[in-house]
Amino acid sequence: MNEQVKPTENALSVSMLASLLSKTLQHRFPGTVTVDAEITNFKSYPSGHWYFSLTDNQSTLSAVMFKGNNRMVRLTAKDGLQVRVQCEINFYAPNGKLQLIVKKMAESSEGDQKAKLDALKAKLIAEGLTALSRKRSLPLMPMHVGIITSSRGAVIRDMITVLSRRWPLAAIHLYSAAVQGEQAPNELIKAINRAIKEQLCDVIIIGRGGGSAEDLSAFNDEILCRAIAASPIPIVSAVGHETDTGLTDLVADVRAATPSQAAELISPDILEIQKRLATLEGRLRSRTEIQLSLGEQRLELITHKLDQSIQANAQRQRDRLTRLTGRLVAPTEYIALKRGVLTHLQQKVEASIDRRLDQIKSNFQQLTVQLDVLSPLATLSRGYGILLKCDGSKDRTIGSVDDLDIDTSIEIRLKDGCIKASVNQIGKE
Repeated sequence: MNEQVKPTENALSVSMLASLLSKTLQHRFPGTVTVDAEITNFKSYPSGHWYFSLTDNQSTLSAVMFKGNNRMVRLTAKDGLQVRVQCEINFYAPNGKLQLIVKKMAESSEGDQKAKLDALKAKLIAEGLTALSRKRSLPLMPMHVGIITSSRGAVIRDMITVLSRRWPLAAIHLYSAAVQGEQAPNELIKAINRAIKEQLCDVIIIGRGGGSAEDLSAFNDEILCRAIAASPIPIVSAVGHETDTGLTDLVADVRAATPSQAAELISPDILEIQKRLATLEGRLRSRTEIQLSLGEQRLELITHKLDQSIQANAQRQRDRLTRLTGRLVAPTEYIALKRGVLTHLQQKVEASIDRRLDQIKSNFQQLTVQLDVLSPLATLSRGYGILLKCDGSKDRTIGSVDDLDIDTSIEIRLKDGCIKASVNQIGKE
């Protein structure tokens, strides 16, 4: 016999119970929860929304991931894929259906990897490797561009195409390295060191095209990040992914969304430069023409003033010549005037010469008298004689008996002649 519900017991309506369940879930799970599960019953609708179930082989819950969120997922969602999701719990009261609203999705193994990546990111930030103050500016016109990437594939061709179009003056140096796989970090580091050692490059681009998180993991390597940060050459990180920022993007001097964009960032547009040069040339020509026009005007003004000055000066000189001409005398009159002056000067010179001759004659007469007084001839005229040696010596003067010997030939000079004699006796008083 079925048990009957007593009329006196309080009963809840279905809507009341559904409301209580919804409020209880909201109170218990106010935010998002993280769930590890396997995808089943996956369906992608034309609207872009994903509908699927999450199961752990014991329980299954319905889930949905709307287009605005699933376009950020870097995996291919499919049945059997183990995932870790962040979701909100939603209980839809009208039909009593509980559904998980998934916000983020990653492979379940990525959870630990993300935690490690976040820890490394925090470490690099704490050490200042991502600080803007240590980042270097890119050269305005690099003449040598280094590219570190795989030598195969479209990436290198795209960058060369962009550089050749925008800045064909730059020389491109390729440092080939693996960009995914276990050996990729070491090869990328060796390529950086080789570029630094060669000292050829003005700037370096390091990167690759897009790919999965696993493909891009090489660009989250700690040693590679430190090598990029320590490079004396500016480095542009160009890993082709838009959904997240890798660690090389953080420590590099500049981050580019794609390798092609990196090539554009480091290269000036030669066509723009040519346009600017043409514009500057036009301005220079215009200013030059203006300056030439102003110079011509100034030259005309100066020439006019100079002509006026020359004419005025010539007129002054003509006036002066006229005045001087008026002061000139006839040549005959001038010659007569100068002849009178010359005659006067000649008379003065002759008078001066006569006075000088008279003075010289007077002085000569005085000296003659003095000389006569002192002359030996005057002594001879008074009856004296002068004794001289006849031996031909330079000094013939006899001043003492000691200057003579017996039989010495002597000459006695008198006022009117000479007497030759020989000494036959010498005596002293």
